[in-house]
Amino acid sequence: MPPCLQSDALAVLRGLREAGHLAYFAGGCVRDLLLGRQPKDWDIATDARPQRVRELFAHTQAVGQAFGVILVRIGESSVEVATFRSDAHYSDGRRPDAVEFTTPQHDAQRRDFTINGLFLDPLADPEPGTTAQSFPGRIIDFVNGQADLQARVLRAIGQPDHRFEEDHLRLLRAVRFAARFDFQIEEQTAQAIRRHAPQLARISPDRVGEELRLILPPPTRLRAYRDLRETGLAEVLFRFLPPLLSTEPPVRAAGVIFAALRPGQIIPLGLSLAAAVLDRFWTTWTPGEDFRILLRKPLSHKIVRALRQSLRLSNDDTELMSHAMENLAPLLTDAQPPVATLKRFLAHPFAAASRDLLSALAPTVEAQRLAWLQGRLSELSATDFAPAPFLTGQDLISAGLSPGPLFKRILWDIYDAQLEGRIHTPADALALALQMAAK
Repeated sequence: MPPCLQSDALAVLRGLREAGHLAYFAGGCVRDLLLGRQPKDWDIATDARPQRVRELFAHTQAVGQAFGVILVRIGESSVEVATFRSDAHYSDGRRPDAVEFTTPQHDAQRRDFTINGLFLDPLADPEPGTTAQSFPGRIIDFVNGQADLQARVLRAIGQPDHRFEEDHLRLLRAVRFAARFDFQIEEQTAQAIRRHAPQLARISPDRVGEELRLILPPPTRLRAYRDLRETGLAEVLFRFLPPLLSTEPPVRAAGVIFAALRPGQIIPLGLSLAAAVLDRFWTTWTPGEDFRILLRKPLSHKIVRALRQSLRLSNDDTELMSHAMENLAPLLTDAQPPVATLKRFLAHPFAAASRDLLSALAPTVEAQRLAWLQGRLSELSATDFAPAPFLTGQDLISAGLSPGPLFKRILWDIYDAQLEGRIHTPADALALALQMAAK
């Protein structure tokens, strides 16, 4: 989707007004302006019907004409123009079965949260007596959204149960907005989220995964993770995980592993999910039991498959999550890993993600062992830890060996010997290979 520039959106709004229609900026852009943030999009709400919008502008696309939404392409932008509406029953828990075009006040009442229910008339003078704004225009507030913005409160419009019954994805949106702006979820709204949490399972995994992509990677993810747990949404998101969680009360504080994963930085969704899952298990893991089994196949595969089922993760997210966990298993065995294992680890495409996860797993790893691992990995990362192999499969064939199970094992062991400095030339490698083949 092309970007939406304020100047282009204002041109569309002026065009609607000059044609005799009401037209306001609506929703998130108004909220962001009042918070002193730069809006990413400039959505317009109007009393012009969808067909009228298409008549007024040369380049349009009906992205949701049944719901009154038209995309106007102008200049460098795509501007979303929606007709003021009220919604009928939501039988699928996602979209209204029908809409009725109506007034700005009714349109505001059908939106999700008060901070998203504001309008801005950029062509009007500010309301007399209001606090000076850093932008032109008059705020139109039918839902008391300005007061909630000032109080830093996230509140559902009208009856919270109705809002979440209409659209179950709003359960996750509440967590996203509260974390993004560091707002407190108003108590009645929070209670309604807890009551309706099981309904999140009705939403398609694709939509849930898209929402989590906005929630878990940003630096605000720890706050979001806390709200997901406290509202019961985490139980729904992770409902397909293997039944390893104890039914007893947690034995450790939640969030310790998750909080330690690159705090204050943006991280990939797959890495965030890996930390979230391991954190959930750790909070109820019986002291003395081997927590490392979560990093090993086949259990790690079951964990990843469970999340892919409930969240429809992309191949990239799945691969990152899987390797970030499984790469750590050879490093955390009872015996100290040899140099070849450490170098192979560093050469893996997801080594950086695994090292981040290793640091976050500090509560589960003996401190001296963790310090040794991190030190050795830092030392070896400054060396040529992934040299070209002295020996290839073609070299073994040329030496008269036939491909087979032993063939692959020889190549693996020869490269280990090279990584550990036990051989120094291709001739050394071939001699050792022939010796191994003769046994």
